[in-house]
Amino acid sequence: MTPPRLELRGVGHAYGARVVLAGVERVLEPGRSLGLLGPNGSGKSTLLRCIAGLLRPRAGHVLVDGRESCELEPAERSRVAYAGHRPLLWGGLSARENLVLCAGLYGIDEDAAATALAAAGLDDQAETAAAALSQGQRQRLALARALLPAPALLVLDEPHSGLDEASAARLDAVLESLRGNVTLILATHERDRAERLCDELMQLEVLR
Repeated sequence: MTPPRLELRGVGHAYGARVVLAGVERVLEPGRSLGLLGPNGSGKSTLLRCIAGLLRPRAGHVLVDGRESCELEPAERSRVAYAGHRPLLWGGLSARENLVLCAGLYGIDEDAAATALAAAGLDDQAETAAAALSQGQRQRLALARALLPAPALLVLDEPHSGLDEASAARLDAVLESLRGNVTLILATHERDRAERLCDELMQLEVLR
């Protein structure tokens, strides 16, 4: 039997004495999208980092395709892509050069850079330095970088943060184009956006 793309089993985490996650449960099947909602301090970013294998939960299990996310082999890690609201790009390199460099780190053909740029709607900005791109374009470039290895699970931490309405709409269009093809987890403060872009919603609350 094929395991779910993502399974959260009693996931919990704390920073010192401050508990931010407790007993989180969820199952997400391949191709489904989950909108993660909650106020600041509710543990959204912590949960996303656990899902992406960047942080080991203090309790419970995070399984990606039946394997603990923080124990995936290097060759398997490209199946899970993570992008936050800080794009973390090389500002002096062009959009294309940023992706070509990352393609080399992933060990994939640099032709994938053109495909990822097209998917993010940045074909016409390929030779523009990342530092000269607008905030919305940088966010889409960060998304293109995440899409380079054709991940099975895409984890996005508030990618609309700081975007104007037009830039947010362009990013929404890219996410809509991925729907059903990539399993997506989108953290956002905007319930309306999550309802439009995602198949399922999950609400986290600040623990007292």
